[in-house]
Amino acid sequence: MSRSFFDAAAYGGKGWQPRAASTAEEIGRLWSACGQDSEWAPLKSVLLHRPGPEMLTADDPDAVQMLATVDLSRLQAQHDLLAQAFDAAGVAVHYVQPDVMPPPNLMFVADLMVMTPEGAILARPASRVRAGEERFIARRLTALGIPILRSVHGRATFEGADAMWLSSDSMLVADGLRTNPQGRTQVAATLAEMGIETLPVGLPYGAMHLMGALRIVARDLAIAWPGRVPFAAVRALRQHGATIHFLPDESEALHGFALNFVTLGPRKILMAAGNPVTRRFYESLGIECVTVAVDELTRAAGGIGCLTGVLERELLHVMHGD
Repeated sequence: MSRSFFDAAAYGGKGWQPRAASTAEEIGRLWSACGQDSEWAPLKSVLLHRPGPEMLTADDPDAVQMLATVDLSRLQAQHDLLAQAFDAAGVAVHYVQPDVMPPPNLMFVADLMVMTPEGAILARPASRVRAGEERFIARRLTALGIPILRSVHGRATFEGADAMWLSSDSMLVADGLRTNPQGRTQVAATLAEMGIETLPVGLPYGAMHLMGALRIVARDLAIAWPGRVPFAAVRALRQHGATIHFLPDESEALHGFALNFVTLGPRKILMAAGNPVTRRFYESLGIECVTVAVDELTRAAGGIGCLTGVLERELLHVMHGD
């Protein structure tokens, strides 16, 4: 006697194999290794875009949201040195690899995504100049086997440099010029599904991103730019047991992008060369400083942090053996 049609595995009969693992449990098996739940745990892999001929498409820096006209060959040479510095630090470097000429700001990958323990949240940049850059990031993340949990949409805007891990179960998300309240709400909803709390903080007029005002270098140590860092962010960090130190030289922060660094691991950073006052200050706090020249790259209105899309840091529950 033939079996019932609905006894087939395809309809839930014998042989049906339910997908029991969560997305987090599938990372590293079904999906590629990725994830982040802090700003300071050891950095394992990053996503970069090496600038190309798209940088030559506009004569007016303001038309492409840059500070000055850039020299492409020097830009590329410095970007290559940045990638080499990551490689020397044991960080895997992946590239966006667009298949057509992209918009000129694509190299600022940090703005275009934020990583969670279960995959990426895709940004939606706030300006028309950068509209659509997220498509290139989406394609590359997919090719790398990294899950995309949400693409911010509708009239919401969100840029990854406005999001910062406070602890493994809480994130600061700032709204201002680049991230609007709708964007913050969409990000918060996705984080809530993972049991992660969002702490909203506002940015003052003239601040581009939260990244430009605050960096976290260890569980208990952060560096901030007074007058630009949100009060709510400082308060939250202190409530979580962190000590906040404030920049000693505003000129180096403004012109040398001395705060726009990437934390390689606890109390170890990759920062812009040419900021001697700030470097000595960091070292006095027990921070190991690796430097690389990026003065041509910063003419495009971003520093090392902006250029770096974090794909993977060691997760805190792995570090602690939970």
